[in-house]
Amino acid sequence: MRIAVAGGTGWTGRPVVEALRGDGHKPVVLARSAGVDLTTGAGLDEKLDGVRAVIDVSNVATTGARRSIAFFEAATGRLLEAGRRAGVAHHVALSIVGVDRVDFGYYAGKRRQEELVLNGPVPGTVLRATQFHEFAAQCLARGGPVTIAPKMLCQPVAVAEVARHLVDLVLREPAGLAPELAGPEEHLRMEDMVRRLSRARGARRPVLALRIPGRAGRGFTGGGLLPPALARAARSPSTRGWTRRRRSGNATAHAAEPPRAAESHRAGEP
Repeated sequence: MRIAVAGGTGWTGRPVVEALRGDGHKPVVLARSAGVDLTTGAGLDEKLDGVRAVIDVSNVATTGARRSIAFFEAATGRLLEAGRRAGVAHHVALSIVGVDRVDFGYYAGKRRQEELVLNGPVPGTVLRATQFHEFAAQCLARGGPVTIAPKMLCQPVAVAEVARHLVDLVLREPAGLAPELAGPEEHLRMEDMVRRLSRARGARRPVLALRIPGRAGRGFTGGGLLPPALARAARSPSTRGWTRRRRSGNATAHAAEPPRAAESHRAGEP
């Protein structure tokens, strides 16, 4: 089956593309490097010719509500309309656990994306996932004398597990808002996760926990990003197990994505 992946060159998009290929499907990458601009719609009709389903993991690097809403309204709206014209049967979008509870500017755009997908012209499914293990590696990858980690409580999941779940969902009937996906380790502080990976790599830079100001920060530290009791538990490794696998520094995941809590969320080249 031909399945398009919006943001297919990003750290979330690449594992999705790999999972589709591994299952024998033909992924079609929707990204600027592939001649597609989601925000204008340029190249979409050509790329969606013969496509039966779409997985959207596109992203914009911003913390502001206005820019986030503008991006997701344009990109999601054009992607859905092009999908309708092409006869796409299922549109799956990746979102964030807590997006409806935490008053963070970027999340306003994600809420708008969810609204468009759930009420759009193509039957849709929205999957909310918790923060990624790979966020810790992103924090360590930044330069400077100290490593900054945002203060938050999380239940991290591996990006490969999220990619696998997105592929499974897109092959099923549209489900609307799907059960949320979370990792196995509850109530983990992000700064502790970053410190654990830092120690495993032998890094010497101190890790500084930074509280996000205002209501967003209170949501991050008060459990706003934790899943409800009915969330689906992923088969992801614990943070300790994931750290052992990634201590060499070759973590893969949310690549061209900015940090999900302090700066943004999910992946790929719009």
